[in-house]
Amino acid sequence: MTRSQRRQLAIVLLCHFTAALVALGMPPFFGLILSDAFAVKGTQWVGWFYVVPTVCAALAAPLWGRAADRWGRRWSLLRAQLGLALGFALAGLAPQAWVFLGALVLQGLLGGTFAASSAYLSTSLTGSDLSRGLNWMQGSARAAMVLAPVLFGALISIFPPQDIYLYLAALPILAALLLGFATSADKPAPKVAVSGATAPVTPSRTTAASKTLLEDWRRLWAVQFAFSFSMVVTFPYFIPWAQQTVGIGPLAAGMLYSLPHLIYLFALWIPAGKTMGRVNQTGLAAGFLLMAVSYIGQTWSGTLAELSVWRMVMGAGMTLGFFVLHGWIAQMTKIDHAGRTFGTLDSVSKWAGVAAGLAAGALSGPAGMAAPLWLGAGVLLASLPLIHTVRQPTPSDAAPEQPIT
Repeated sequence: MTRSQRRQLAIVLLCHFTAALVALGMPPFFGLILSDAFAVKGTQWVGWFYVVPTVCAALAAPLWGRAADRWGRRWSLLRAQLGLALGFALAGLAPQAWVFLGALVLQGLLGGTFAASSAYLSTSLTGSDLSRGLNWMQGSARAAMVLAPVLFGALISIFPPQDIYLYLAALPILAALLLGFATSADKPAPKVAVSGATAPVTPSRTTAASKTLLEDWRRLWAVQFAFSFSMVVTFPYFIPWAQQTVGIGPLAAGMLYSLPHLIYLFALWIPAGKTMGRVNQTGLAAGFLLMAVSYIGQTWSGTLAELSVWRMVMGAGMTLGFFVLHGWIAQMTKIDHAGRTFGTLDSVSKWAGVAAGLAAGALSGPAGMAAPLWLGAGVLLASLPLIHTVRQPTPSDAAPEQPIT
């Protein structure tokens, strides 16, 4: 990367991190907000409030991706940051629970900073540089997941939890100002974007090559869905399950929860991490297999040491999966369709997260809190044959004319 490209990447990463910190860090405290601020006592409502912004983001992401291709990726990124600021501020000021729910809807519909940031990076980064940029983007999300519980846990001991939303609304506003003054606007090709966004794909207009590429994208979306689902399904009940299984306190359980994400962050800095993103089916299958084995190993663990080892194996598999998928996506992305490409990928991941959360809740009651780990392992193993049906991408590959709507 050139110096200007590294500078742009650093600014985008910082701005995405501030948004992810709030968007990913506050939902675990919804129970406190609903009970303290709105006197909502039913715990079943927490799950519904938790999933609302994800569902809204999944619905909106492809539409915002098309808008980004037409009007500019930096415009879309600024829109996402200001949309989050509006959602956070309304959540902090909400006088009633239904208004707070409306704020979460706005957060989901108007946000989407990960997809918007990725699309903006694609305007200046290509190939292996874009792959590394996506790895670092995912790293900013992992860092937010590690830091947020500690930071907000400390803040809640000082401020009412709902007020924190209002105070932190300043972060995306500052991020938008930084992006507006310190980054350059891209110049999309409106005619190309519009034709690709509106024209249906018909046999008379679609070449055999584009059909093949579209099938490759569909398979890659399926692989992305399986990967995201299998990872997220283990999140909701891991901490109480770990406390119950190996008899540890919440601090140690939280550290175990963070361990795979720390492995990912470590891999970003080591020289070997650059070679992990080589696009090949074997590497991606190895990542899936490592994660599946780690899930099974965690269910069999009886001590803190055993569970720690398997969490590190999970981190290695998760890292390998992300790195290879990002390399695959980077090679298949074309600038004219970058907004829709990353919007669709973000939507796929969000729907996977919604399905995973619902599945974890449905299984944990009758089958126990270890059931999500078994389900995640099963989905990963079942996806291995699918990985080998995706054609190896070439630098000339590009996004299909019409992604999923």
